[in-house]
Amino acid sequence: MRITTRSRYGTRMMLELAANYEKGPLQIGEISRRQNLSVKYLEQLIIPLKKAGLIKSIRGPKGGHMLNKPPGEITIWEIVSVLEGSEGITPCVVQPEICERSEVCPTRDVWYMVTEAIEKCLSKITLADLLKKSLEEAKKFPDKRCPLDEKQTS
Repeated sequence: MRITTRSRYGTRMMLELAANYEKGPLQIGEISRRQNLSVKYLEQLIIPLKKAGLIKSIRGPKGGHMLNKPPGEITIWEIVSVLEGSEGITPCVVQPEICERSEVCPTRDVWYMVTEAIEKCLSKITLADLLKKSLEEAKKFPDKRCPLDEKQTS
């Protein structure tokens, strides 16, 4: 599994929604502006996150997108597995039948262990954890503001 821009940008978008969790929906244009990400790209990421039940959309002039559950209940693994798929760092980890050597391959076990380690690590980190870290970093480096900091202090 590679951590591509889909996961990196998707996590940043989810973090924006987390920062706004109890304040109502955020429009995609606002997320785009705050994170300096393309609206079109974010629109593509919303679709699978919505299908997975992590985001809900509200229609209307004051509509937008919001988390479907509290930030403390959404792990980074959930976001990454939705956006990247959960096939592992190599396809043979989940689908051993695609490789004739999988039963005797000495490296397959390594790739399996790495995949498990990534999942275990990312499953321990929630959006709430990242929000807390963002606030701590803002205090340490007041001259380097993260777009999320504006949301937290307003």
